[in-house]
Amino acid sequence: MGWPGIIVLGLAVALAGWGLHPLRRTSRAGLPIALIAGIVAVAAAKMAGDVSGLFHDGETLEWPVCTGLALLAVAVAVGLAPRR
Repeated sequence: MGWPGIIVLGLAVALAGWGLHPLRRTSRAGLPIALIAGIVAVAAAKMAGDVSGLFHDGETLEWPVCTGLALLAVAVAVGLAPRR
């Protein structure tokens, strides 16, 4: 997939996750935090998978693992933002 694909996947997942999250209207974090969380989570998942040997660059398992972790990170970031 390469790093450009990782960035695009992180942005797409962050936009979708933020748009579908029920607490996005009450969140102080907004879209920038969701984008950062998505990109960082996808990059971390890719690096962890490469280091652990779970998958290598371009394998089929890389897409769902990176997408799932990014969706989880965006949901947590947007969900925890309205709390004080």
